[in-house]
Amino acid sequence: MNKNNPPPPQHKRLARTALTAPNVRAERLFSGIAVSAGIAIGPVFGTTEPDAVITRHKILASDISAEGARLEAAIIQSRKQLGKLRARLTVLPEESQAEIAPLIDAYTQMLRSSRLVRGARRRIEETLLSAESAVITESETIANAVLAQVGPDLPAEDRAGLRRRADEVTEIARRLVRNLTRAPFRSFADLPEGAILVAESLRPADAALLDPARLAGVVTEEGGADGHTAVMLRALGVPAVLGAVGLAHAMKPGDTAVVDGGTGRVVLNPSPTALAEAKRAVAAFARERQRYARLRRLPAQTADGEAIELQANLELPVELPLIVQSGAIGIGLLRTEFLFMNRETIPDEAVQTETYRAIVETMHGDPVTIRVLDWGGEKEIEALTIAGVVPELVDTNPALGLRGIRLLLRRSELLETQFAAILHASAFGPVRVLLPMVTTVAEVRSAREIYERVARRLRRRGDRLPEKLPPLGIMIETPGAALSADALALETDFFAIGTNDLTSYTLAVDRSETDVAELYDPVHPAVLRLVQFATEAALRLRMPVSICGELAAEPRLTPLLLGLGVRSLSMNASAVPKVKQAIRSAKIDDCIRFARRIMEQGQAERIRELLLDGIDSEDR
Repeated sequence: MNKNNPPPPQHKRLARTALTAPNVRAERLFSGIAVSAGIAIGPVFGTTEPDAVITRHKILASDISAEGARLEAAIIQSRKQLGKLRARLTVLPEESQAEIAPLIDAYTQMLRSSRLVRGARRRIEETLLSAESAVITESETIANAVLAQVGPDLPAEDRAGLRRRADEVTEIARRLVRNLTRAPFRSFADLPEGAILVAESLRPADAALLDPARLAGVVTEEGGADGHTAVMLRALGVPAVLGAVGLAHAMKPGDTAVVDGGTGRVVLNPSPTALAEAKRAVAAFARERQRYARLRRLPAQTADGEAIELQANLELPVELPLIVQSGAIGIGLLRTEFLFMNRETIPDEAVQTETYRAIVETMHGDPVTIRVLDWGGEKEIEALTIAGVVPELVDTNPALGLRGIRLLLRRSELLETQFAAILHASAFGPVRVLLPMVTTVAEVRSAREIYERVARRLRRRGDRLPEKLPPLGIMIETPGAALSADALALETDFFAIGTNDLTSYTLAVDRSETDVAELYDPVHPAVLRLVQFATEAALRLRMPVSICGELAAEPRLTPLLLGLGVRSLSMNASAVPKVKQAIRSAKIDDCIRFARRIMEQGQAERIRELLLDGIDSEDR
């Protein structure tokens, strides 16, 4: 040691180290809801929306006219903003435009004579509320009434639809209030290229402002997989995780994050090991996307040449681009409830015809299976209530009440109008008609009588219809329908087995009910035996049968379903590539042996073990 240069005192060495060492923050893991697949690595960028300052207050009677004028001005301004937002969509990929534009159009429609606008005007005039107070009060009343119907007996897609409906009302109210109070909207102008956007919440209109070419990923603390924001982020193709609680408050400027939109995991300030792993995952995901892109152009057939009909479910028209991109050949389940929602009047024959025609033409000759209205008392469809078709107060247990075909046969004018519109649309491409919640032979016979009567009336009128009427099929969604499948098969043209409702009704369990959610099990032996019974009843008459519930979307279950004789599967569009891959790697003889072994089991735990091991374990 150099005596002329003695070492600095200990406290000075520590101080110097603190000044020169990098500011390393500890790695933190957050879990959320995976809504858009992909891996993103980048710096985090936070954004907030300034609060709108609102004071709920009364007005003088002499101010009613002026307050009403303020509301009208806010409505006009909101329409202009949505018009500009729609025009901006031209910078997005064509597929994204096709998915997002209809939602913007729906918002614009709600700014006309909707229940929200009419109610706000009435509150100004009758209760002397200020414009912003009237909008907030009316929107809260509507949204709470909608959400009150989200009960434990509802299928998952119905709960999601009600929540979307409530979100739409809240979103339009938010826009009106911000314009009434002149509060600025959220801006993404300063978002740096390659950044990960982190926010407490993200509105659908905010998502429409994002540029997927500049953005690495999106994470929010609020939101779910079924909302409009999630749908739009999937359309943009941006890796996204919603519901990652705590992230927005934990991050600091300069932090890096890894977002896994496939698992819902977010790593803040990843360690070198985690960062290296994430980079490998990015490369692997890119290879997987390339593989699935090639699969899209390949037929859905087994390794030994058996053709399988692989289709997609459609709940909203905005999902059409995802279906087209997925490689599905047609729509196996088109839910028509969206046509009746967010409107004050029941859609007439012309409106329905145009909607169905547009969807059929978009599929370019691929078949479209259209399910007629499945109102179950749990779906808040204002038009049906206003028209006196359904009561304002729903049944205590809507899942066991007046739903599906029961309502349509009681109010046959609804069914006749829908049949007529579907028959008109069938002139533009192959169509099948599906009846929901059938439980008896008499229901099928009555519906077919109406169907054929409508067709005769249209032909007498000189309307263009196909020479052979589209097939008329039924949903198998209850144990009663499955156990009556032999008799029902004699009255119908095809079966579509809805395994989500079938599971709930068979096990008397709703998966949204926390105390019993673990009992909801689509591979329970009782559920699988009902699927097998209904499938065999159809096959004995050489009648088409498809699976359109969540069983169809799980690749591990594909060999089992093929082994049971199913040759048609319909699922959400995102599941199509993986299921197609499972189909192309399977052989029918192996699937039959695998299914036989599964169906011999009496315990769901053992069935899951065999499914986890896969067909390769002992059957090849």
